[in-house]
Amino acid sequence: MTIRLLSENTINQIAAGEVIERPASAVKELVENAVDAGAKNIDVVMVDGGRKLISVSDDGGGINAEELTLAVERHATSKLKEDDLTNIVTMGFRGEALPSIASVSRFTFKSRAKGSDEAWKIEIDGGKKSPVVPTALDIGSYVEVRDLFYSTPARLKFLKTDRTEFSQSLDVIKRLSMANPDIAFSLYDNDRRVFQVSAAQGELLGGRLRRLGAILGADFTDNALAIDAERENIKLTGYAGLPTYNRGNAQHQYLFVNGRPVKDKLLTGAVRGAYMDFLARNRHPVLALFLEVPTDMVDVNVHPAKAEVRFRESGLVRGLIVGALRHALSEAGHRASTTVSNAALGSFRPESVNQPTMPYHSGTQQSFRMPSSQHIGGLSETSRAYQAPLSGAHYESFAPPMGRNEGLEEGTSAADNIPPDSSDFPLGAARGQLHETYIISQTENGIIIVDQHAAHERLVYERMKKHMAEGNVPRQVLLLPEVVELEQSSVDRLMSRQEELGNLGLEFEVFGEGAVVVREVPALLGDTDIKGLVRDLADELAELNQALSLKEKLEDVCSTMACHGSVRAGRRMATAEMNSLLREMEATPHSGQCNHGRPTYVELKLSDVERLFGRR
Repeated sequence: MTIRLLSENTINQIAAGEVIERPASAVKELVENAVDAGAKNIDVVMVDGGRKLISVSDDGGGINAEELTLAVERHATSKLKEDDLTNIVTMGFRGEALPSIASVSRFTFKSRAKGSDEAWKIEIDGGKKSPVVPTALDIGSYVEVRDLFYSTPARLKFLKTDRTEFSQSLDVIKRLSMANPDIAFSLYDNDRRVFQVSAAQGELLGGRLRRLGAILGADFTDNALAIDAERENIKLTGYAGLPTYNRGNAQHQYLFVNGRPVKDKLLTGAVRGAYMDFLARNRHPVLALFLEVPTDMVDVNVHPAKAEVRFRESGLVRGLIVGALRHALSEAGHRASTTVSNAALGSFRPESVNQPTMPYHSGTQQSFRMPSSQHIGGLSETSRAYQAPLSGAHYESFAPPMGRNEGLEEGTSAADNIPPDSSDFPLGAARGQLHETYIISQTENGIIIVDQHAAHERLVYERMKKHMAEGNVPRQVLLLPEVVELEQSSVDRLMSRQEELGNLGLEFEVFGEGAVVVREVPALLGDTDIKGLVRDLADELAELNQALSLKEKLEDVCSTMACHGSVRAGRRMATAEMNSLLREMEATPHSGQCNHGRPTYVELKLSDVERLFGRR
């Protein structure tokens, strides 16, 4: 078989198969070109998901007639200075996008350079070029791609539905608009405008937050924590959502390196590591992070679509992300997301009833009731995620120590034992307990409902972490050692980690076949269900990588212990205990959510409550 050189058109079609996978790939390359050209307004139109038409117009610098022909040649670019691949400061640099797209479509490129009186046009049909001719156009460029993949039917056959292809392009536009808040973007599906954002004005961070809010919604703006950190010339900025503002997948995590949207395993792993202490495994934070890295410390030429990058100091980058996120979460203190309160308010449903007119309101009266089980599906995704019931053993002591049934002195009320200025505290003053599970607190301008188990679980967890860091976990010797019967495989797993669990305050040893005897437990757990704790720890160890130490998986083991050592739902608390819990929540970082990411409290503003009753 004779070796021969491939034709230029075949080479372009092969390159197109790597660079242009679908309509969204073409949209990405064309819009990035417009960004590199200094455009301030970029408009994209798609027909039939991009199969029939993709057009991108911008008001950037444009190019002249001589360069127009060169622009559609392979590996022709103005962006790679002195062929230096270590100093890439633009979105594009390979010079492959335009010839690749033109080789598999009916392609039209119009452009008018700044300062020029004429605009020029070139047309390419499946790789066959026509001469450059004059045309009419304002300053900037206009690219039209018709019948994408018509010359490669195999690729066309593998495209998804029009809606799917369009949604992929919409995601591309959203990511690029997040990275460039000073540029206005619009996207049309046929004649319908689907997406539009105006250019942000003002300082970088403020303009960026407004842009993120326009894309991710006002809830993100209300629940976002500012990120601003720097280490060894690597700068990290952006916004990250509170742990209680989360999603069921990682699709709402946006990561950018030097303005380039990327999907990098190192970065997503760092985000997971930063939040693992605050979210359940199946919940994911919402965030947009922007890394600024010296060009000689990052390689963006490792993926055909430039969707991945490689860092020279990957450990430094990961540590910066984890540290910055954890610092921001710590600074948030006991703050919880507003979406939890909005879901609670949305659960009250007005119902017209025939009642005498109340003195404070003239007109139709309304009463409010919680939705029945068939209405639960109407709650937001976040609120549905928090419907898991709490269960477990009773915990008998909480500072200040009181018996389970202790209450106030006869003839006094909860309000009598509260200092006059208690409502000045962020979480207010306890006014009562609902169903022996929820603490009702009054603040200066509203009410707060606290899940006593979830709140105390976080407090116990944070105390355990502190004791672990100090290397001094208080222990409680059991007067009567507890024998726990288990499967032999579970006993073997526990014994293989006996020393590490001992450092956590849990002392035990083998007690015959299929059993262990527990002699000491962490003092923080109090009168806990030891058998349930040991069984849960054995199950937890079954899921851990045996190569990992328990110190590396501290959050999983301590979380299991904290859950068993917390005030249980169904336990009656005295007013002093409830106020003590509130004060400790205010002083403890991350107390706005339990170890599993569920909210520990809901805050309702007085104005919202008044609206429920028609007072506003």
